[in-house]
Amino acid sequence: MSGIALVGAVTLVLKPETLEKIILPLVAFAAGSLIGGAFLHMIPAGLSSYGNTTTFYLWILFGFTVFFILEQFLHWHHCHREGADGKQPLTYLILIGDGLHNFIGGLAVAGTFLIDIRLGIMAWLAAAAHEIPQELGDFGVLIHGGWKKSRALLFNVLSALTFLVGGIIAYVASFRFNVDFLVPFAAGNFLYIGASDLVPEVNKHGEIKTNVVHFLAFAAGLFLMWLIKFIFE
Repeated sequence: MSGIALVGAVTLVLKPETLEKIILPLVAFAAGSLIGGAFLHMIPAGLSSYGNTTTFYLWILFGFTVFFILEQFLHWHHCHREGADGKQPLTYLILIGDGLHNFIGGLAVAGTFLIDIRLGIMAWLAAAAHEIPQELGDFGVLIHGGWKKSRALLFNVLSALTFLVGGIIAYVASFRFNVDFLVPFAAGNFLYIGASDLVPEVNKHGEIKTNVVHFLAFAAGLFLMWLIKFIFE
């Protein structure tokens, strides 16, 4: 997962027009994968472990709320921070936000692996589908914000390594604690990212042709999650 950060280097060889054509369909595909993963895999798996209890739904809401709070803080900080060293403040927030996001993602995905390897594979695929367009976008923002290409790629990879840190912490914690809560927590994460971050991005266009392409990409993400469920079960 951390290695996916290297995909940002693709922006160096792609024409801006080409990148613009593929990035939003990728975002729509990622949205379908994340939302499909939450509804078709994580929530059913969590229900089988927790049962239809209030605690189960509170963990989903907590996972949703954690990302909401994270984004609110980053947006506030962006508005109150002054620039320095020739690099736009937004670029630092991109790295901080990506690092925190990947750390929480590492906790969540590792937690699903600990419950069921098949569930973990699904969670990783859905998360990876989201990471590709995100890393493409993040790398472009860093370059535009004044970073040298090599330095931008290095720090992008370093921020992605927090995924590994989160995964290791979840694994170590599993020896002492019950980590079943990470499944509904991850479902909440996926629902927030898909519905709040990604879907609005692809809903900003009025052309019918573009909207159809985005819908098909979104449906492809949902279909992938259904296919994984069909194959594994």
